Amino acid sequence: MTANATEGLWSVDDVSAYLGIPVKTLYQWKWRGEGPPVRKIGRHLRYAPDQVRAWATQPEAA
Repeated sequence: MTANATEGLWSVDDVSAYLGIPVKTLYQWKWRGEGPPVRKIGRHLRYAPDQVRAWATQPEAA
């Protein structure tokens, strides 16, 4: 999946606001290989909005 061209990629702050979690948690998830798919562009983390939404709505494993 790719981000909508008009929407662009989300920053860590955008994802933090969308999910309602601290920015620090997103960095911890990246380090541990957890959380929504993320890519590093330069020294910044960026998220495709459709991938974040898909990750957030997938059923949780028991």
